[in-house]
Amino acid sequence: MLTLLKNARLHAPEPRGLCHLLIGDGRIAAIAAADDAGEPPAHGPAVTVVDLEGRRVIPGLVDPLVHFIGGGGEGGFGTRTPELALDEALTSGVTTLVGALGTDALTRTPANLLGKARELAAGGLTTYCYTGSYQLPPVTLTGSVAGDITFIPEFIGLGEVAISDHRGSQPSREELTRLAAETRTAGMLAGKGGIVFIHTGDAPGGLEPLREVARHSAIPLAQFLPTHVNRTAELFEDGLRFGREGGRIDFTTSTTPELLADGEVPAARAVARALEARIEPSRITLSSDANASLPRFDAEGRFAGLRPGRLASLFETLGECVEGHGVALDKAIGVASTHAADALGLPQKGRLHVGADADLLVLAEDAWSIDEVWARGRRVHRRA
Repeated sequence: MLTLLKNARLHAPEPRGLCHLLIGDGRIAAIAAADDAGEPPAHGPAVTVVDLEGRRVIPGLVDPLVHFIGGGGEGGFGTRTPELALDEALTSGVTTLVGALGTDALTRTPANLLGKARELAAGGLTTYCYTGSYQLPPVTLTGSVAGDITFIPEFIGLGEVAISDHRGSQPSREELTRLAAETRTAGMLAGKGGIVFIHTGDAPGGLEPLREVARHSAIPLAQFLPTHVNRTAELFEDGLRFGREGGRIDFTTSTTPELLADGEVPAARAVARALEARIEPSRITLSSDANASLPRFDAEGRFAGLRPGRLASLFETLGECVEGHGVALDKAIGVASTHAADALGLPQKGRLHVGADADLLVLAEDAWSIDEVWARGRRVHRRA
């Protein structure tokens, strides 16, 4: 069966005007401008026709950090955060998710992570995972980072490795270099991105450990994707320098009033400021940190409370970029979808071109909200 989406005001992410999209086998088979002479690209009894009536259509969002199986535990077992529910994921606007372990790699394991990824994939989403953990040596399924990336389809990189954080293993330059090289090589062998996803804490040093790797090895800065770069004003400024030096920077969309009061730069504002600072847009991404704990610690590093991250915060931040900070929609889509897909080595995601996966959002006419979510060519959510 084929599906014809008629009269979509397409942002691919570049604006393409009113278009018809033909979907087959989960991918976009053809795109035609609606004002072209003649009929849409296909019609007949084997084609399901859906008229979108001029509503905006954008690529499904790509989230490079989701804690599928929950996180937390920094305040004891009673502070563990829950797993991501499929229903919540399907309505969020995120159609491609990458799962990671958090602080706890003892009671939560790569096997749990992989099983949950496959559960969400069975529900219609596209899911991947990072092998490894906050702490070193990294926990794996096959016994090595390279083995997991090479032999397990869902594992596309290493993460979330912690630097500049009191909960991490305080990795040396040599350890980070070896792991980055192993991840990079395995990604090449398996035809994957081989990204090293980095949790950045607010301790002194910031992103300097990654610069040290690049200075003393052949590993490029862009092999790393450091997140939480908006968590403090100091780290944000360090992130801008990192972006100018050729590195990627990822802003976290989930937040709390306490984090904002402590100096976190709201993610939409961080995007706008980074673009104003003329950081190359392709180096800027967003992630939700969904279902992770967003903990607070006192001046002596003692746990003071937490809230869970939210997957829906990614779409909300996209709207804040556009409606609150004047970021052009195509640029905002880039940071919420296209750039992460490129960093992760997923060229079929984050864009709506012929041959790309048919992951798309149909936006409401009268508000920043989602009317429909399509994942791999199938409508998985429709607002009542």
